[in-house]
Amino acid sequence: MKVEITKEWCLKMAQIEANAEIGAGLHSIDPIFDGDVMSGDNASHDTGIAFGRFVRLMRRNNGLTLEKLAEDADLDISELIEIEDDSHHRPELRTVYQLANFFKIPRNNLLQVAGLVTSKNDNIASEAVRFAARSESVAALTQQERLALEEFVSVLNKEN
Repeated sequence: MKVEITKEWCLKMAQIEANAEIGAGLHSIDPIFDGDVMSGDNASHDTGIAFGRFVRLMRRNNGLTLEKLAEDADLDISELIEIEDDSHHRPELRTVYQLANFFKIPRNNLLQVAGLVTSKNDNIASEAVRFAARSESVAALTQQERLALEEFVSVLNKEN
């Protein structure tokens, strides 16, 4: 007897299994992955803030510009900008993996902070919120930051 598995059969089985994602999916990327993929609606705004600040501070701690981090980690610079500046941005899975590898952070933990998987460790979620609250800089602008800001403000103040 020959068994034929059709595309329709696969789709039906996926629906039966609670609309599981079809394809290689997350598990094939990391065989030790143990989290559940989060839907876009469940992604926490708090972890988005923490993830963006984490990336910014790690980048700065390593003395890297956005361009250099993008180049060294093989990432798209526009996504790095979104990650650092938009707490609602949902990063690509590949981006989080590349950053985890680059910064030598366990991938599954960084996926949790990025809001891409449900937290298996409540401590990570609570520490992410705490980190976000404590990592907002209150330091005065550097000379370079002040000059850049003043130049940008002067451009904004010009009438078109």
